[in-house]
Amino acid sequence: MSFTSVISRFSSAVVAPSLPLTLRCSLLLRRMASQLPAGCSIIRGNFDSLPVKVQKYVADQAEVCQPDNVYICDGSKEENESLINQLIEDGVLTKLNKYDNCFLARTDPRDVARVESKTYICTKEKRESVPQTKEGAKGQLGNWMGESMIQKELDKRFPGCMKGRTMYVMAFSMGPVGSPVSKIGIQVTDSPYVVCSMRIMTRMGDNVMKVLDDGDFVKCLHSVGVPKPEPPSQYAWPCNPNKTLITHFPHDREIKSFGSGYGGNSLLGKKCFALRIASTIGRDEGWLAEHMLIMAVTNPKQEKKYFAAAFPSACGKTNLAMMKPTLPGWKVECVGDDIAWMWFDEEGQLRAINPENGFFGVAPGTSKKTNPVAMDTCTSGTIFTNVAETSDGDFWWEGLPLPQGDVSITSWLGEKDWTPGSTKGAHPNSRFCTPISNCPIMDKDWENPKGVPISAILFGGRRPAGVPLVYEAFNWQHGVFIASAMSSEATAAAEHKAKTVMRDPFAMRPFFGYNFGKYMEHWLNLGKNPKLKMPKIFHVNWFRLNENGKFLWPGFGENCRVLEWVARRCNGEDIVESSPIGFIPKNGTINTEGLGELDMEQLFSIPKDYWLEECQSVRQYYDEQLGEDLPQEVSDELNALESRLQVACQESFRIPTAGV
Repeated sequence: MSFTSVISRFSSAVVAPSLPLTLRCSLLLRRMASQLPAGCSIIRGNFDSLPVKVQKYVADQAEVCQPDNVYICDGSKEENESLINQLIEDGVLTKLNKYDNCFLARTDPRDVARVESKTYICTKEKRESVPQTKEGAKGQLGNWMGESMIQKELDKRFPGCMKGRTMYVMAFSMGPVGSPVSKIGIQVTDSPYVVCSMRIMTRMGDNVMKVLDDGDFVKCLHSVGVPKPEPPSQYAWPCNPNKTLITHFPHDREIKSFGSGYGGNSLLGKKCFALRIASTIGRDEGWLAEHMLIMAVTNPKQEKKYFAAAFPSACGKTNLAMMKPTLPGWKVECVGDDIAWMWFDEEGQLRAINPENGFFGVAPGTSKKTNPVAMDTCTSGTIFTNVAETSDGDFWWEGLPLPQGDVSITSWLGEKDWTPGSTKGAHPNSRFCTPISNCPIMDKDWENPKGVPISAILFGGRRPAGVPLVYEAFNWQHGVFIASAMSSEATAAAEHKAKTVMRDPFAMRPFFGYNFGKYMEHWLNLGKNPKLKMPKIFHVNWFRLNENGKFLWPGFGENCRVLEWVARRCNGEDIVESSPIGFIPKNGTINTEGLGELDMEQLFSIPKDYWLEECQSVRQYYDEQLGEDLPQEVSDELNALESRLQVACQESFRIPTAGV
């Protein structure tokens, strides 16, 4: 056997065999020596001071992506200011002069949302990643691509993708730095916008690298996919939407994202790490990574309870997490608005942390009326993306008052003197990326490495008809069934059309890191452990409409009235009665004092025909999307619900109109 053949076989065993032999050999040699490729300069930081595993990872990515420079981020204020100035010079950011350290980015209009259709979980076996679907049905619970096939696609994209650019190296911690429940990632990227955003959203910098030492980390590779010199474009925002691909390798704890510079596609600590990869780690280690807010609710007696809540994107998570309660003496404090990592402690208590360090909130609809806390939070140190800009240095989006006087608006598309009409001033998925430290109502224990104790978990979505304001699961297994059947109007966070009602189980549909059937089994198995104290599970619906299309419930700060009822249930108060779908509030136990006339009867009606149709819809969904991967316990709950509805005499179950 020739020397070349030996080298070829050996290099194929440790480096992607689809790459050319010369590149494989070069990668192998540099991997052994942990050296950066020739011609690649370190322009900031000390490469030799990095942990050996990090050196090897960075050297490997630099060999493939071929950046001109490597920049090792320290997370400092000075570094951030320098990168911000660079982005302003490049035309990516504009300073908003009305505020302290606030900036506006406008993306290429082709790069404005999560691209779920181009997001994949990559394992050897398909059933490990996605459930078995019915023949002819399109799977909705994640995308799978085999490891060998996806590697061929990646090899078409990443080699040479950073030519003419700088590769930034970031160490970041999801969760408090040094906490045993936290996880560390290393992200390399060619986007300074991503660096500045990750500095807000995660705990990023030198201190993380010191804690890492030579331990394990999640590997995160990102490129906008546009080597220099760039092709001509009218947009300063580099991206390659025709080749965008976001891939996850759960077994290797690795993420590779190409072509998009925006949101969850590029801020890899967020949905990619904190949900898709972390949910797999949680399955292996016995905990949960969930798309949930965490909030503290304190009553006038100073009794505090912590709730977690799961809603699809743009369904009010941030509004609820930062709610200003209208009931006298009640207080809400925020722990997190989007992601919860939860585990049971030695005493069987469910505890949770927010692994993030910032808010990445949907801008349109956020206002002093809907979320005054968010408005106060994003007035310093914030990066706004795809919102409109006023001529006096302010931001604007739909839901805010139009500026007065001789002040004009430039839309997110750069349209000067924009006025409301056929186009939107701000993109429906425009965002504010702002530090948690700005928020005036953060709970004192939001960074406690021991987490906060969770008393209840709420699920909900936009359900305009049929679903009551609130109801409680009969038990943990029933609660898992309720969460598995959740549906809601689609949002602008992904590339779906608005007003499309779709199933979004556990509000995790776009974020499962492994087969949803196995995910439910993980939840169900936790409930079978007699040593664990299972929190109560509730379903809420702020969005029910009357026959005229008007909301039946006032929502926003008035939602504290539902939380009051939930807290009382957690204290064991006898304020429920049984219905076919779950426990519903007894007459008068929801405090409606001061709200005027509300149609509580319609708000809590449970139309029999509607729910029988719902059962048929859920059964079809399970059959098409899960098949043999549906846990028997969940199937049993659906059968039990249908039986309870069929034997009931009433055509509709409802709560009388009287309130407290």
